[in-house]
Amino acid sequence: MANSLRGEVLNLYKNLLYLGRDYPKGADYFKRRLKNVFLKNKDVKDPEKIKELIERGEFVMKELEALYFLRKYRAMKQRYYSDINKTK
Repeated sequence: MANSLRGEVLNLYKNLLYLGRDYPKGADYFKRRLKNVFLKNKDVKDPEKIKELIERGEFVMKELEALYFLRKYRAMKQRYYSDINKTK
């Protein structure tokens, strides 16, 4: 694996690990799954395949961010709109 791709893979792993702290099923669950996925693909040598896997990982990262934003939005909506409904 080229050094630039290795750096991208490590950066992706670190970012996903950071995002996994707030995963709904728990950080330990996420960490185990993440490690298993990366270990499963550790023997991939083709740079094109590695780039595809990095793109998939970036997609997962975006999906996790969307999940967290949605959860925050729902919590805020519930806080603010539940007060309005109680006063009516």
